[in-house]
Amino acid sequence: MLDQLEAIRERFNEVSQQIVQPEVVSDQKRFMKLSKEYKDLEKIVVQYQAYQQLLEEIENARKVIATEKDEDFREMAKGELDELLPRREAQEETLKEMLMPKDPNDSKNVILEIRGGTGGDEAAIFAGDIFRMYQRFCEKMGWKMSLVDFTEGTSGGYKEIVTEIEGEDVYGKLKFESGVHRVQRVPATETQGRIHTSAASVAVLPEAEEVDVELNMNDIRKDTFCSSGAGGQSVNTTYSAVRLTHIPTGLVVQCQDERSQLKNFDKALTVLRSRLYEIELQKHNDAIASQRKTMVGSGDRSDKIRTYNYPQSRVTDHRIGLTVYNLPAVMDGGIGEFIEQLRIAENAERLKEGATT
Repeated sequence: MLDQLEAIRERFNEVSQQIVQPEVVSDQKRFMKLSKEYKDLEKIVVQYQAYQQLLEEIENARKVIATEKDEDFREMAKGELDELLPRREAQEETLKEMLMPKDPNDSKNVILEIRGGTGGDEAAIFAGDIFRMYQRFCEKMGWKMSLVDFTEGTSGGYKEIVTEIEGEDVYGKLKFESGVHRVQRVPATETQGRIHTSAASVAVLPEAEEVDVELNMNDIRKDTFCSSGAGGQSVNTTYSAVRLTHIPTGLVVQCQDERSQLKNFDKALTVLRSRLYEIELQKHNDAIASQRKTMVGSGDRSDKIRTYNYPQSRVTDHRIGLTVYNLPAVMDGGIGEFIEQLRIAENAERLKEGATT
């Protein structure tokens, strides 16, 4: 591990020197790539420096214990050592986690798709609640969310809503949200006060770039139609909305959020490319899922992953058994604890896999 950390520090020093060179600063693409590498390496180097400082303190405490004749000094050094050793173990675990190969998709933007499932109107209303939950989380994270397409529910919410989210490590944070989200509550339409169970499905797709998926435009049929729903003067008057059909797979994508047909086409193409990429990604996930007990990283859309119980103000993530009793805060975008615990569970699985291979 130490050899690996030394190599990372050397690379960090190289990047630090390269990033200030005039020829790099003037090359925007290269500068951005090196800036990202600098930021990623810096986190590890800072942690490594703290670890080295800790090792030095441990060594000094051991020297005092071995050489100091004053019993009081030796006792102080023993007490210090008792505190330092657990810290060393914790830092070593942190460094091991940081050195694990990152999912190359973690830094990608995402396409977020939410669909009302079983439960009729109430499912559509819940899909709207889930959408607002992610909307608030994006605001907290400083991410940009833009609408791609939606179909409103008859009593509110959405039968389906598709958005694009841009920011730092968006897929890395949201990838565990794919699956079925279940709600237990008394719907506004219920006259007898009975608790109903409804569901909405969430799909988080890493936004694929052209290099990730090769698309043959001859395989795509493009149709245009009038936008529907709330909007400006162009609604129902111009054919700005775009529907793309990928003939080999039968996948259909549409976008009607922008007034410009060209912008809608570009957005729809991004979603189509991302869905095709996800199909290949799912094959990869299925191949490794059999090795994992919790299936945290499988992203299977059919898995029931979380239950939101309104009468008890309870939210439970079924994959890791985490329950919190602050449902209003969760629905206001407070899903950070779930995301962090899922990430820890995933890393623990990967460490286990590495230990057994």
